[in-house]
Amino acid sequence: MGENLTQLLEPIASQFRALDLPEPLTHWGHPFFMSIVMYVMGGYGAYVGWKGRILTASDPKAAIVSKTQHRKVMPVMFAFMAIGATGGILSLVIQKHAVMSSSHFLTALVVLTLLAINSVISSTGFGGNKPELRKVHAYLGSGILVMMIVHSLMGLKLGLSI
Repeated sequence: MGENLTQLLEPIASQFRALDLPEPLTHWGHPFFMSIVMYVMGGYGAYVGWKGRILTASDPKAAIVSKTQHRKVMPVMFAFMAIGATGGILSLVIQKHAVMSSSHFLTALVVLTLLAINSVISSTGFGGNKPELRKVHAYLGSGILVMMIVHSLMGLKLGLSI
């Protein structure tokens, strides 16, 4: 399947190669920009999500503000993550590296799958505002952040090996 994907993306990759972009850009551009998405947007989204959860009892108005900010930033982060995954795969094809053969690719699939599951949980209104689903959403989201750190480390390992 990886070879099919490579063949599919090769015409696009060859166009980027023809631009003769600086090697550091093609090599480290994806990790640089995705780090911003994961750590800035993801970190902020997690912070305001937990802040909203914690403040619900003591300061309901501040909790609503935090939850609103969480609802605004996390769908955008998820969209950027999905787009960034496509860019990461294209980056590997541009560099003539095997696609889908690294632990970085596998952790990306796990992160995107878990983000999709967490999105479904929240988009269903937490199953009619069930506290158990809100708790699952919060802890799964935190677990995803941990998985993003693992993903980053696998990406660094991959980047240094190419």
